[in-house]
Amino acid sequence: MGSTGIVDSEKSSLNEEQQALLNNFYSELLTVDRKSILTVETYIFCIADFLLWLDSQNIELSAVTHQNLLYFVSYISTNCDSSLTVAKDISALRSFGHYLVNKKIWAENVALLIDRPKATRKLPDVLTTEQVDELLGSIETDTPLGIRDRALFELIYSCGLRISEASSLKTMAIHFDEQFLMVEGKGDKERIVPFGEEALFWLKKWMAVRSSVLKGKRTPELFVNWRGERLSRKGIWKRFKEIESLCGLDVKVHTLRHSFATHLLAGGANLRSVQELLGHTDISTTQIYTHIDEAQLGVYHHKYFPGHVITEEKKND
Repeated sequence: MGSTGIVDSEKSSLNEEQQALLNNFYSELLTVDRKSILTVETYIFCIADFLLWLDSQNIELSAVTHQNLLYFVSYISTNCDSSLTVAKDISALRSFGHYLVNKKIWAENVALLIDRPKATRKLPDVLTTEQVDELLGSIETDTPLGIRDRALFELIYSCGLRISEASSLKTMAIHFDEQFLMVEGKGDKERIVPFGEEALFWLKKWMAVRSSVLKGKRTPELFVNWRGERLSRKGIWKRFKEIESLCGLDVKVHTLRHSFATHLLAGGANLRSVQELLGHTDISTTQIYTHIDEAQLGVYHHKYFPGHVITEEKKND
């Protein structure tokens, strides 16, 4: 791990020279380019993967070509089902290329020759309330880390948190008596989000055993790993994959956030309130959840009335 702690243990196979390069790139993104901490972390994960990929292909960083980058983008595309994520990774490569040109490692920024895919927006996957109960209920809570997992995913669902927001959440941001969190979202914007009784119950249980996991360390983040350090986004993702396999679901951590928003709107919450709770800058981003019930209605209609189709004209009647 680099001296700034920006590279997760999953990237520990980077050599010292690569870690130093990544740490310097990290500092430049923050201080010179003025990127948000969430954007910087996303870029760093991508570039760490890129450096490891170069090692696996026996390619020197200084000798990277446009074709090499195309192969790498193809590689990450096979492990990702989101064009938006691929587009973000290409942005990271372009930014890294600019940095390498400034450092005289590249003569030109060949990453600028790569076209970003057009991001297509599809209706997000959503769990029913019964599926959420099944998922969260499958978490074994007979150990401190099991209690942590239950509190973590209860909170993500109860507050509609992004995985990065849950990872960076501080203990001091929790107000137990009032049952709300101070969440730092994209662009370092803070918002107040209330949480429910179930999340409160498991949060209190986690706080009661958290010190046994810290092992004397002073870690400000609420959720920590077995070493007593901040639980990373990758760590949260890995735990979720293990938990979802237990109940036969094929979803993502972000599905809990989608479900939170959809269940609120289905329960009568207004769009502006949900926008505030999710931390969306543009309400058009929140509006996608208003189409989910309509899409589900179409599924039910075709299932029970296969001989009929709802036309646009009839929809508007």
